[in-house]
Amino acid sequence: MPIKPDSDLGGATQDETAYLESLIRQDFEQCHPGETLDDFKRRASFSREDRGLLRDWMAIAASRAAAARAKRSDFNSAA
Repeated sequence: MPIKPDSDLGGATQDETAYLESLIRQDFEQCHPGETLDDFKRRASFSREDRGLLRDWMAIAASRAAAARAKRSDFNSAA
């Protein structure tokens, strides 16, 4: 079940959400052996605790995305 774009991600599109999830998927699955990010997202749709944890994971993803954008920006300005 996809995360609602207007819920915790400030209006992120499905493409943006998929990108953010790609930034955390491997780390999440390493921290939670035997569980996938998709399993977790399904549970978050009806569990307040999991919804909060998913929000935390997505905040990490947003931070990583911002760092990647800054790095690309620095690289382009140095050229």
